[in-house]
Amino acid sequence: MKKTTLIILLFISINSFSQNKNIKEASICYNIEKLSSDDFLGRESGKEGEKKAAKHIKNFFIANEVSKIGHSYFQEFVVKGKRYNYGKQKNKKTFMQRAKEKNNKIKGKNVIGFIEGTEKKEEVIVVSAHYDHLGFREEKIYNGADDNATGTAAVLEVSKALSKYVKEGGELKRSVLFILMSAEEKGLIGSKHYTDNPIIPLNKTVANLNIDMIGRKDKRHEKNNYIYIIGSDFISKELHEINENNNNKVGLELDYKYNNIRDPNRFYFRSDHYNFAKNNIPCIFYFSGVHEDYHQPTDTFEKIDCKKVQKISQLVFLNIITIANKEKRLKKNKD
Repeated sequence: MKKTTLIILLFISINSFSQNKNIKEASICYNIEKLSSDDFLGRESGKEGEKKAAKHIKNFFIANEVSKIGHSYFQEFVVKGKRYNYGKQKNKKTFMQRAKEKNNKIKGKNVIGFIEGTEKKEEVIVVSAHYDHLGFREEKIYNGADDNATGTAAVLEVSKALSKYVKEGGELKRSVLFILMSAEEKGLIGSKHYTDNPIIPLNKTVANLNIDMIGRKDKRHEKNNYIYIIGSDFISKELHEINENNNNKVGLELDYKYNNIRDPNRFYFRSDHYNFAKNNIPCIFYFSGVHEDYHQPTDTFEKIDCKKVQKISQLVFLNIITIANKEKRLKKNKD
């Protein structure tokens, strides 16, 4: 039987309930608005606002029966000295590079939820987004609604939907880790800490689906029904095919403009999936592009398209189910 036929059969096994009713636009909107409110003071890593956001995420997991793995929902870290440098830049220093204070201590906590699989439960899919932002500066709060309350809300909604799916008898052979990363804005530090200290061995991690800035529209697009797909075929072309096939049920425009390792914007190197990709783990980076409010105090909730976030969350959900229930792990390009 051909690989495409097998994939189609897997898609048929995903019922319409799992596509639509589990992913709630209202719930997504609530979490974006909540996390990007002034109460969270811009969610700078290690600061009170981020700690409050971490507690909100933990409470969401508990309320929706998404388990902790081990003794805690938190993976705390303190990184001394230089920040992690995600890659060389030809021109002036980027935001990530500017804060490499020699004696700086960067604190943070990744927040991790877990849904256990069945017959292949030792293998795991990681679904990630960073929940930190820039904090409070010069008497202005950088709320980070798009960057990255949108991705955080998407991961939370998918975790809730998957918990309900499993509770109601849906099949999930492999396990799923939902990781809300800290200190992404300070150089992908939370994800580097996780991949250096994985809760489940990296050789048992079959894929990473990473979500960062998915609620706005950039200048290249007239309609806000697109998503940039980055890195989907770099390690596993099969992952790329699964994403495209599942999108037939969701109807987003998949834009591959930045799906190029030589792209001058270097987006592939600039979010948390990169630390998984460095370890040869197939990944997809979901991204809507930059806009005039990027890293500005004007990145606020009222500019977010929650319906778009819902559709992207549906696509991620379908991809999880497909990858989790495959007979074999994703085939890598070099296999």
